[in-house]
Amino acid sequence: MRILSRLFMALCACTLLLPAAAQPVANQLQIHPFPNAVRYTHHNDDFTVRVRTPGGVWQDLYEYKVKVDLDKRQEASMVYFNFDGVVEMAVQKNNGSFSQVAVRPDAKGIKATVRDGVAYFTLRRPENLSVEFDGDRLHNLHVFTNAVRRDMPAVPAKLASNDIGVAKTPDLTGKTVFFGPGIHSGEFRLRSNTTVYVHGSAMLKNPLIVDGVENVKIVSDGLFDSVEMMTIRNSRNIEIDGPIFFNQPHGTMRCIMSQGLVQRNIRTIGAGPWSDGLGHFACERVTIVDSFIRTSDDCITFYNHRWDIWGDTRDVQVSRSTLWADVAHAIMIGIHGNTPTPEHPQREVLERLRFTDLDILDHDEDDPEYAGAIGIMAGDDNLVRDVLFEDIRVERIEEGKLFNLKIAYTAKWNSSPGLGIENVTLRNIHFSGKGAHSASSITGHDATRKVRTVLIENVTVGGKRITGPEAGILETNEFTEGIRFR
Repeated sequence: MRILSRLFMALCACTLLLPAAAQPVANQLQIHPFPNAVRYTHHNDDFTVRVRTPGGVWQDLYEYKVKVDLDKRQEASMVYFNFDGVVEMAVQKNNGSFSQVAVRPDAKGIKATVRDGVAYFTLRRPENLSVEFDGDRLHNLHVFTNAVRRDMPAVPAKLASNDIGVAKTPDLTGKTVFFGPGIHSGEFRLRSNTTVYVHGSAMLKNPLIVDGVENVKIVSDGLFDSVEMMTIRNSRNIEIDGPIFFNQPHGTMRCIMSQGLVQRNIRTIGAGPWSDGLGHFACERVTIVDSFIRTSDDCITFYNHRWDIWGDTRDVQVSRSTLWADVAHAIMIGIHGNTPTPEHPQREVLERLRFTDLDILDHDEDDPEYAGAIGIMAGDDNLVRDVLFEDIRVERIEEGKLFNLKIAYTAKWNSSPGLGIENVTLRNIHFSGKGAHSASSITGHDATRKVRTVLIENVTVGGKRITGPEAGILETNEFTEGIRFR
């Protein structure tokens, strides 16, 4: 008996030591009522979307209207909510019949079943997804979810309903700033050592300004509606977690000469001109994770000098995210930098960049010079080195290339070619072969400006592994050296 007792106690102790993720999580659903002022202006009736905990009562979601694809702007839909544990979703297509439904990214393994014209599927963890009927990617439903936040400030019960209007601008001078339910307008300039909370029923009509500050954390369940680009400039130790951006006139977020940036669970859908997603100029120690970026320009970029911006880029980690370039690239590195002059003689470097566990849903670039879902275009005497692309799944290329490693000298953007591209690894990258893709490329500029030391390991196109240059698959030129295949 004594031995059994000791074994029982040991088992109990082991159970207590299990990480939180291994413990059962109670099912909980949190829906964010929409402001009354947007009831009719922001709604898209293409779908009726409901959600519930298993066996619970179905709850309606507000289907937001979002613009996609600058080539010819279309109206898609978006819903969002928070949950813990397991939830079930029901999506009814309201206009016309359908024969099949897909929930992407495919790698998530989420399958819908159809009953009486309604698509049902289950989520067992927070995901950011695209639900598509009969392959329609321009009128799809975006589903954005997050775990229930325990630290989000509570609001009075009277505000936890649809009776939400224009909100009072919060006090921005304290250590904690809370944007409660309602529509917020004004100048939102943040101070150092501040934590900002954005409620799930808050809608901001202007961006947060993060300029010359440090130690700022932004926790958001809410919406940024048609805002100008959010800019982080000359700042340190900035964490942004959870905002949803849609219908922005240009880009989503621009980070300039800043260090120690964490961009977590950023969700953005944009169809404006020059509508980059997360753009970075001369930034160091950048982490992007668990995000969904759909844009009509590059999804994620890393550059150096432009305008009044100077400096290097280094120590970047991008992971567990979904990228969708209706126009341009999922990833673009290096096209802007400093061509040395007597006033500014320094060459700039982009180094130690890591891109892992990514899903690229589409890439469309009509200009062959710029094509590449994964792109390094070293221009303006930039040196790009020590870059890893690993565990990346590319579902479709409407027009363009899988990857493009190029010493660039474009008439539109550059005043000199890049200095070089060195030590690049592409590993476990799988492109379905769907769409109208052209050959990937690795091309240097001349004998002094080369692409050097590239490892291509287990990279496949339509299930076929790339083992060397091949017509329609991979092209190189004479200004490359040290390209290896595994």
